[in-house]
Amino acid sequence: MEYSKDLIEYLEQMAKKIRRNIVECIGIGNAGHLGGSCSSADIIAALYFYKMHFNKDDFQNTNRDHFLLSKGHAALVQYAALAEAGFFDREELKKAKSIGSMLQGHPDFRKTPGIEAGTGSLGQGLSIGLGMALGMKLDKIGRNVYVLIGDGEIAEGQIWEAAMAAGIYQADNLIAILDNNGLQATGKIQERYNSYPFAPKWNAFGWNVIEIDGHDMEEIVEALDAADLYKKGPTLIIAHTIKGKGVGFAENVVGFHNGMLTEDMYIKALAEL
Repeated sequence: MEYSKDLIEYLEQMAKKIRRNIVECIGIGNAGHLGGSCSSADIIAALYFYKMHFNKDDFQNTNRDHFLLSKGHAALVQYAALAEAGFFDREELKKAKSIGSMLQGHPDFRKTPGIEAGTGSLGQGLSIGLGMALGMKLDKIGRNVYVLIGDGEIAEGQIWEAAMAAGIYQADNLIAILDNNGLQATGKIQERYNSYPFAPKWNAFGWNVIEIDGHDMEEIVEALDAADLYKKGPTLIIAHTIKGKGVGFAENVVGFHNGMLTEDMYIKALAEL
């Protein structure tokens, strides 16, 4: 499928705004999950500003798509998108992770408009998403559940229980997106908890698997549309990404999984974006 140049450029600009918002969320002298938030910014931009159906003014309407950030420590990327989508004022981003803020270190649906579930404990988001997807099928709601998971997170056993169950129940309205940036908190995936190869394992559980460049906006939207059309079971989109993408000094640097920005770094990052 061909997509208009204007659409792709618009989504690329939204991804850039999201990355800038992430940097502003972290601020100067504070630790923040820059790496995994920035690696998934293009995916989040495509979901919120192209693919997902929702109404911010009537968010509890059941006729909507759902999004779960299973790798909840990357909450800043979702906050950045929610602010751009108008769920709350952008000024709230500067208060992120402070006491009393509506934007805590992990997603909290009790505090933050637009959040579907609390996802602080890794591995649980796909199970929650599967439950939502099956419930929507029972209620004959023709929308999708999108779940963003991390390549370090899938060392959690509950991910694989959910993956197997989703295949068995042929949950064709469940779409998981794997942020495959190759790094977890303390190093390379293959050197810490090697869960490769991904595609044949998910295929074996009955999933449709699509592999893309997670920073190529046209590939992202094409994969999301293809997943929407696939009706024989759940879909996994393996998005090959770069940790810290868009912030040159942080790209592929494991220290920025949850790193601190100096004033010089902060200024440099904003200038790049």
